[in-house]
Amino acid sequence: MARIAGVNIPQNKLVEVGLTYIFGIGDRFSRQICKDLEIPKAKRVNQLSDEQILQIREYIDKNFTVEGDLRREKSLSIKRLIDLATYRGSRHRKKLPARGQRTRCNARTRKGKAIAIAGKKLTPLKK
Repeated sequence: MARIAGVNIPQNKLVEVGLTYIFGIGDRFSRQICKDLEIPKAKRVNQLSDEQILQIREYIDKNFTVEGDLRREKSLSIKRLIDLATYRGSRHRKKLPARGQRTRCNARTRKGKAIAIAGKKLTPLKK
């Protein structure tokens, strides 16, 4: 079992795909890691030697912020926006979309399940 950056990488996956299981490493960075460490595209995680796994671990530690550190960094930057009372921070605090999306309809993923308000009628949009 290959364990890199605190994540168990699935054994039967290609190395390129398996590395994307680490938070902070996507397709682009996994391709870059494989290219820089000269790991063939067809190689699977269970075919990696201990030396190659160690190389991948060291490369990721040296060049990327991943997993817990990245999550912490992300949450601190959101907390900073909230503390500064910026518009984006207020949107985060209210759990609404922060990047200009409309909320009259849609935005259900961010807002959560719709709550029925008794006696409230929605006025139609004016054209």
